[in-house]
Amino acid sequence: MRPLRASPRPPRSSPPARFRCRRGGRRLPPRPRRPGAAAREASPRQPLPSATQAPPESAVSSPSPPPPSPADKGKAAKRPAAPRPLPRSRATRLVIPYIGVDATLIDLRLDSERRLPAPPENEPEVAGWYADGPSPGEQGTAIAVGHLDTNTGPAVFGGLGELKRGRRIEVRRADGRTAVYKVDAIKSYEKDKFPNREVYGARSRPELRLITCGGNYDRRTGYSGNVVVFAHLTATREPRAAADKR
Repeated sequence: MRPLRASPRPPRSSPPARFRCRRGGRRLPPRPRRPGAAAREASPRQPLPSATQAPPESAVSSPSPPPPSPADKGKAAKRPAAPRPLPRSRATRLVIPYIGVDATLIDLRLDSERRLPAPPENEPEVAGWYADGPSPGEQGTAIAVGHLDTNTGPAVFGGLGELKRGRRIEVRRADGRTAVYKVDAIKSYEKDKFPNREVYGARSRPELRLITCGGNYDRRTGYSGNVVVFAHLTATREPRAAADKR
């Protein structure tokens, strides 16, 4: 994979502009899921809203909605409250049970050319976290990237396109906490039509993007696009020792 190209002097929370896939790989079938992984993942009770949808511009002038019925109020009372964003702490591990990912996360930062490199090609099972963006569970749009494949087989994100809406993503932190995200959408983009604002734009809640190569493969130019997973924070877990003391 080639490095992620960065915009000039991005602030800490601003991600690179685009993920550049490396050349030289070959398109392979998705990596097999671990036995029973899909069965352990509960199906979502209802479709989740897309993380990228925005309210229409005419929302201010639209008619006010009718007052909620007693039944609606009861349903709202049963919904769990949105988790509180976590303070900053380094990402250490990425776990996606549905596709059998349990990977070490390494910090990725801009190089001297102000580009974010991909994880080392000799460590295809390692994923990279954009360390100068939000940490796991922190408010904003966090970014993790990984290789799709190598010359010999699938890499850490080989099965990313097989994820489904509602599946769980866990990101463990150096402080022992775990940020739990739920998948909202999986989208594919051609590189010349990559929507930077949709993928990297600031969000008022903690969100996550997982990015790898996608599209058609050409020996000369590499992959033609990217696969992007959109997810949002649904829960946080305290370290086991802290939880046992309660």
